Amino acid sequence: QLRVIPAGNPWQKNGLQAGAEDRVAMLELAFREAALDVTIDRQEIERATPTYTIETLRGVRAELGPDASIVFLMGADQLQHLDSWREWRALFDYAHIGVGARPGFALAEAALPPAVAQEIAVRQGSLEQLRTTPSGRVFLAETLAVDVSATQIRSALQRGEQANSLISPVVLDYIQQHNLYKI
Repeated sequence: QLRVIPAGNPWQKNGLQAGAEDRVAMLELAFREAALDVTIDRQEIERATPTYTIETLRGVRAELGPDASIVFLMGADQLQHLDSWREWRALFDYAHIGVGARPGFALAEAALPPAVAQEIAVRQGSLEQLRTTPSGRVFLAETLAVDVSATQIRSALQRGEQANSLISPVVLDYIQQHNLYKI
């Protein structure tokens, strides 16, 4: 199962441009044709307080139990700032961390804060370990380098540029119909 958890009130971001219901609707459209089991989990947007990944993972672990393999996915850009997250070392108690390469963001230990590089060095695991253990490992997916980001899409839309190559046509249509991401 792929569980997509839209951000609620992330403490490290200054407000989100699209409202929670619009972001959920765009996710539902984006994954409507997916050939896998995708769940849009609303727990963060339903929280009234700022959201922290550690709290979200604690909730998912409590729901799925101690033996379920949980992999929290992030991009290499976020890995470079992992040590600024609340209780970041405790994340490994609740899930594995899967990191997708991003163009312009190195996964090499030298590019990471020393504490993050050290933690990752002792936790690197294989895909098999992620499947067969509940938490505690890191998998660096260097072959997933997709050169697109939400910031890039919003910027293109704000400049009035076509974003067809960056985003699903049904999601782009939704954005245009609801007049999202305009200056």
